[in-house]
Amino acid sequence: METTEKSSEVLNDLIEINNDRSAGFERALKDLGDGDLDLKTLFEEYSAQSRQFALELTAFAAQGGTDTETGTSASGTIHRAWIEVKALFSGHDRKAVLAECERGEDAIKKAYKEALAVDSGLTAATTQLVTTQAQAINQSHDRIKLLRDSQ
Repeated sequence: METTEKSSEVLNDLIEINNDRSAGFERALKDLGDGDLDLKTLFEEYSAQSRQFALELTAFAAQGGTDTETGTSASGTIHRAWIEVKALFSGHDRKAVLAECERGEDAIKKAYKEALAVDSGLTAATTQLVTTQAQAINQSHDRIKLLRDSQ
């Protein structure tokens, strides 16, 4: 299976932002209080979800002979929102933490939307995987937004 340079870049971007998202939720966990068990469970789930998504994307990239990213991003416009979110949690209340998580979810939704653009160079199988992951990301975003709005 041959992977074009463009699709390789797209996959690596998604791997990085999933790593950023996982680290962002891990950071958010540290800023929650004892009364936030529901959010702790949710954030652990979403962190694990992104680790799983990164593994799935890495497997697809490897099939195409692409070297893949293993860490979080240090730069790049697609990834900056989750990086900024990770730095903003300290001392925030529940609503503020949820608002910052929603900002991060907006960034990953955008990355998936861009990855599914017609000119991304993804194979049909990779497009299916990315579409499935994007649907789960959208559901996660909507759940966090609903929780934030209910505060």
